[in-house]
Amino acid sequence: MNTPITLQARVQDYLAERRRLGFQLKYPERLLMDFARYVDSLEWAGPLTLDVMSDWAQLDKQGRHKPETWARRFKSLRPFIRYLRQFEPAIPMPDESVFGPVPGWQMPHIYREQEIIDLLAAARQLGTDGNLRAATYETLFGLLASTGLRVSEAIRLLDADVDLAHGMLTVRQTKFNKSRQLPLHPSTTAVLLGYRTLRHEQVQEHADLPFFVGTRGQRLGKPLSYRQVNRVFALLRKQLGWINRGAHDAPRVHDLRHTFAVRRVLLWQTQGTDIDQAMLALSTYMGHAKISHTYWYLTAMPELMGIAAGKFEQFAQPEEVDYAD
Repeated sequence: MNTPITLQARVQDYLAERRRLGFQLKYPERLLMDFARYVDSLEWAGPLTLDVMSDWAQLDKQGRHKPETWARRFKSLRPFIRYLRQFEPAIPMPDESVFGPVPGWQMPHIYREQEIIDLLAAARQLGTDGNLRAATYETLFGLLASTGLRVSEAIRLLDADVDLAHGMLTVRQTKFNKSRQLPLHPSTTAVLLGYRTLRHEQVQEHADLPFFVGTRGQRLGKPLSYRQVNRVFALLRKQLGWINRGAHDAPRVHDLRHTFAVRRVLLWQTQGTDIDQAMLALSTYMGHAKISHTYWYLTAMPELMGIAAGKFEQFAQPEEVDYAD
């Protein structure tokens, strides 16, 4: 008798197949393995049902209990279920009829210049002078604000990826399995050099040394985690008492990336730069898979709606016809 294949094994096979095509799937792996463990714990027999999928989607570990969160978790199952149906065609596809559509992009909090200054000053107070923890977070948040890097990209930087002699970052195998090089402003290069000098005084160098390091206990010299960064940011956000101007629950560290893009386009507008030409460069710099993701900033931010409206007027303006002839 053949031993039934567990859902966890199916997930591993699915992930291996997708990774052979170049996908990384770190976040989907966590969700799908969580789903598979849940189903296997039920000792479920027979094809999966929408009830089983929706019950898992509502296991809200963060306690938000929001239908949009359930809809996102439900949607995350679709590629895997599509793969699974080749073995069990009777499995239904999870669609929007259960929790509704996943909400589109929400308005981020666009930081004012003073808010960024205050954030860096607050990070500087995480320790005494010369404290590596304070310097780590002040430098990290400053780099995010000045380059628009994703948090995941910044915390995965190795020391070897930061070429301060030429003012260049190498962001390797990031989202969409791409790598890119980013030129740095001289002021940013100077701050990164100061941080590296302080870090070298307290952390032993080695080939795979992260640029940004943990500073406490067994985490000393190890890469920062996304959770660590968010925890520190939430602490400083609460301390600063910002008024939320975005559609999310609170200002996020990821909003520094959105702020970088918006401020760059506004600067180009002030300088009279050809926005259409510049957007291609911005899209490449930020590592967007599609330039449409970069153009989203023109239509989703109140600060840039004037540019979008002007472009539409140029497009929609009927050409004048001289009937005198």
